[in-house]
Amino acid sequence: MQRVITALILIPPVVAAVWFLPTAAIAVALALLMLIGAWEWGQLMRLRAVPLRMGYVAVVAVLLLVLYGLREHADLQRGMLGLALLWWLLAFLWVLRYPAGLRTNQPRPWLVAGIGLLLLGPAFLALVLLHARLQGPLWILFLLALIWAADTGAYFSGRSFGHHKLAVRVSPGKTWEGAAGGLLLSATVAALAGHWLFDLDGRQLLLFVLLCAGVVVFSIVGDLTESMFKRHAGVKDSGTLFPGHGGVLDRLDSLFAAAPLFLGGLLVMGL
Repeated sequence: MQRVITALILIPPVVAAVWFLPTAAIAVALALLMLIGAWEWGQLMRLRAVPLRMGYVAVVAVLLLVLYGLREHADLQRGMLGLALLWWLLAFLWVLRYPAGLRTNQPRPWLVAGIGLLLLGPAFLALVLLHARLQGPLWILFLLALIWAADTGAYFSGRSFGHHKLAVRVSPGKTWEGAAGGLLLSATVAALAGHWLFDLDGRQLLLFVLLCAGVVVFSIVGDLTESMFKRHAGVKDSGTLFPGHGGVLDRLDSLFAAAPLFLGGLLVMGL
């Protein structure tokens, strides 16, 4: 019940902010969330010393400022989106191999830092660039709805038909049947939105639905990746910012993985 109440309280102001606020204000709000996420990331990777975690948050803050300042450079955009794509593909392989990739109790600091930057930086840049596009607020709200549809479809399909575990060593509750239900519902949402909201048809609509299906797959990888690090760290939630939902990483892990691919796909399609 607490989870539902929190969602009902948060959704209206989030929708209003995305729709009415300028991109600069959205960038500030996103940066604050990313900095909280950086603090939580330090906990998940067992950076227990407060000065070390604060230093890492400062590094992430500098990265976000640089990305925002250089956001209109095409080479930066392509580079960050390419890095994000590569990282989430590697994360998928890491999830499949778990716990082989996280056997040591103290991962190397440079690896900790690099993973956190790849989680937070490209997602921040992608969301800012999405919001700044023509129909930007609508694109972001659609992306959020797509992820919510995938989560909803996975929940009900998994409860009704789930038998085959998706990644039992990382997230025992997730099933292949749930993932298929999430993909089906999100593909339906993408087809309807693509036709009625974005005036797509024919080949463009088909490519858009396929892009959205790939985005949903990446969102699942994002969720599983955070679950992997939480399991390794021995914590249930990354934080307590959102009652019933956990922290920023718990709530936005799917979006972190989905946003760069979604923006990249729109750029390739010329939308």
